[in-house]
Amino acid sequence: MSNALINSILYSFVGIGILVVVFVLVEVLTPRHNLRKEIMDNQNMAVAVLAGFFMLAMAIIIASAIH
Repeated sequence: MSNALINSILYSFVGIGILVVVFVLVEVLTPRHNLRKEIMDNQNMAVAVLAGFFMLAMAIIIASAIH
């Protein structure tokens, strides 16, 4: 495999790992509001959209930092 492909795969996993860490950090820093419970149990669409936009924004920031 080429070096560029290996680097792309490696940085993809690093980016996904950072994104998961940020999501867990948000869950820990907001103890009064459990995003997962709000989305899954209460079917709160507004929180789901907000979480989606947050994850997208963090993904763009992480991609820019890695690139």
